[in-house]
Amino acid sequence: MAATILDKIVAEKRREIAAARQRIDERALEAQLADAPPVRDFFAALAAPGPIRLIAEVKKASPSAGVIRADFDPVAIARTYQSHGASCVSVLTDEPFFQGKLEYLTAIRLAIELPVLRKDFILDRYQLLEARVAGADAVLLIAECLDDCSLRSLHNHCIELGMTPLVELYDPANLPRVLDAGARLVGVNNRNLHTFEVDLQHVVRLRAQVPEDCVLVAESGIRTHDDVSMLAAAGIEAMLVGESLTREADIGAAVDRLLGA
Repeated sequence: MAATILDKIVAEKRREIAAARQRIDERALEAQLADAPPVRDFFAALAAPGPIRLIAEVKKASPSAGVIRADFDPVAIARTYQSHGASCVSVLTDEPFFQGKLEYLTAIRLAIELPVLRKDFILDRYQLLEARVAGADAVLLIAECLDDCSLRSLHNHCIELGMTPLVELYDPANLPRVLDAGARLVGVNNRNLHTFEVDLQHVVRLRAQVPEDCVLVAESGIRTHDDVSMLAAAGIEAMLVGESLTREADIGAAVDRLLGA
């Protein structure tokens, strides 16, 4: 069976982690935790009552779309998101496939007051330490990339470091694993990470299977205010949107349109 995009990303990420460990070992990284900024409550920002909450994503490129925004200023984009009503900001930090950087997250965290998520392919506790040292308040964990033991362990390590784990799945068969790991912030990706096809009804079909004490985040394929209204009507509390905002000339106006402001 041919390797999928996800398989290629995971293989590259393992090489990246090994190289990072050569530059700075885990103990040295742990020693830097004391200097990290205090954690902002990512979960509370999404769990508050009211309209569906926006996690707005700072994203330059993707394997499926290529470069999304050529004039890419991550801090300016994050500030725009904040001033137009986003509840949290997600920052893509994967470099080979998404042209992101961990440094973008650090700069954004200093420039805004919203909680910030490290969006990457997290496979190892080392990356959680990197995230917290960089200023992350939350980290994405992808069930499709992690076995049961790794998922539970990374979820627990994330909480020990004070961060919120956003645990994402695509395959409905992974939902029991995600809940067994203890996830309370659950993301459903409408994009199949193996084929990169998108179906916005995917999260709606799974809504009834997610317990009421969890916050459900819809991810991928959200483009219009009608999409947002449909998700809200289905009882989905939050959404993660990046590509459809960052490709617009006027990002602030795009956020306003999306939220119906």
